[in-house]
Amino acid sequence: MAIPKLQDYALPAAADIPENKVSWPFEPARAVLLIHDMQDYFVSFWGDNCPMMQQVVANIAALRTFCKQHRIPVYYTAQPKEQSDEDRALLNDMWGPGMTRSPEQQKIVAGLAPDEADTVLVKWRYSAFHRSPLEQMLKETGRNQLLITGVYSHIGCMTTATDAFMRDIKPFMVADALADFSREEHLMSLQYVAGRSGRVVLTQQLLSVPGSKAALRAVVLPLLDESDEPLDDENLIDYGLDSVRMMALAARWRKVHGDIDFVMLAKKPTIDAWWALLSREVK
Repeated sequence: MAIPKLQDYALPAAADIPENKVSWPFEPARAVLLIHDMQDYFVSFWGDNCPMMQQVVANIAALRTFCKQHRIPVYYTAQPKEQSDEDRALLNDMWGPGMTRSPEQQKIVAGLAPDEADTVLVKWRYSAFHRSPLEQMLKETGRNQLLITGVYSHIGCMTTATDAFMRDIKPFMVADALADFSREEHLMSLQYVAGRSGRVVLTQQLLSVPGSKAALRAVVLPLLDESDEPLDDENLIDYGLDSVRMMALAARWRKVHGDIDFVMLAKKPTIDAWWALLSREVK
C-alpha cells in the first residue's frame, strides 16, 4: 500500500522521446515552471546519493536558473505534513497515511529550495490543479505553457499534464527532469502525454536554441527594459538589452553552434541577424 523502495535507472535520452502529436514551440513569455512534489519524503524512497536523482535535481535546478534569468514564474507543489482523514480520503486506501507519518520530510529537497519569489501550492491530489489557484494564477498572468518536472512521472506529473490540457494550458513534460517508480512507468507516462495531452521534451531543448523566429523573440523580449517591442531589424541594445544578458545568450547558444560568442551577437544585435545565425544548419 505504501510507496515501495525504488531503484535508479537510465533516464530517458533523445532516442527514448516518443513522437509528439503537437509541435508547440516553447515560448518563455507564456511559460511557467512546475517543480512537482520534490519533497524529502518522496525522494527518500531512492535512498541517499542516488545518481539518477542527483541528475534529475541538477536538471531541474538548471531549468529553475534559466527561468529566473528569463522572468519565468516558478511554482512548486508540496503535500502538507499533516492531513486529516477527510483531506486524504481515498489516498489513505491507495497509499496509507503518507507524509503524515514522516512530517519532518515535508520540505523541498536541498538544491531546489524555493525563494520568496516562488509560489508553493498545497498539494491535495494527483493533479496540481485540484483545490489549487494554479489555473487562475496562470490566466491572470497571461501564461498558458506548463513545464512539468519532478516526481512521480506516471502519477501526479502525468495527471497534472492531462488536467492542464483539459484547461487549455499546454503541458511540456521534461523527460529527463522527471523520475518514477521504474523506467517502464516513466516511459509509459511520456508516451501517453506525447500522444494524448502535451509535448515531451528534454532539458537541453528548453535551454538551447529556439526553433523559430517567433520563439527567438519570445526568449529575447523578457530580457529588454523597454515596454515597446522592437521590430525584427531594430537594435536590441536600444531597447535595454545589456551585455551581461547577451553574454548569457551567447553561452547558451554556443552549446549548439560552437562559433557563437558575445562579439558575434553584439556586432549586429537584431532579431533578424540573430535568427540568421541560429537557423543555420548545425555542423
